Amino acid sequence: MATVFTMIINGDLPGHFVWRDETAVAFMSINPINDGHTLVVPVAEVDHWTDLPASTNAHMMELAQRIGKAQQEIFSPLRVGLMIAGFEVPHTHLHVIPLGSMAHLDFANAATEVDHGQLASHAASLRSSL
Repeated sequence: MATVFTMIINGDLPGHFVWRDETAVAFMSINPINDGHTLVVPVAEVDHWTDLPASTNAHMMELAQRIGKAQQEIFSPLRVGLMIAGFEVPHTHLHVIPLGSMAHLDFANAATEVDHGQLASHAASLRSSL
């Protein structure tokens, strides 16, 4: 069965996309820890990042860096964090999160409800900055 990320990538579930190419996509988290929380996901459905080709990992890291720079410009965080956890969805994904404090690295602080208008606005701002 396809992961929730594959369903978003394929358009079977809605997503607020920031980037899409043949290797990876980036879209807003629907459980953001902080405003601008973006996921970078390979198109290939691979559970663990260590199983991806090195070229895919390099591409995703480059994309995450570009998104992080855009987040700095738009959200003015103290830092931009990058996390690979992988417990929630068995499909590799990088969390790129504008950080105001260490609390923004704790998934216990993730939103359980989101304003999709706000997510769409954040995605549009990031797309414009990229």
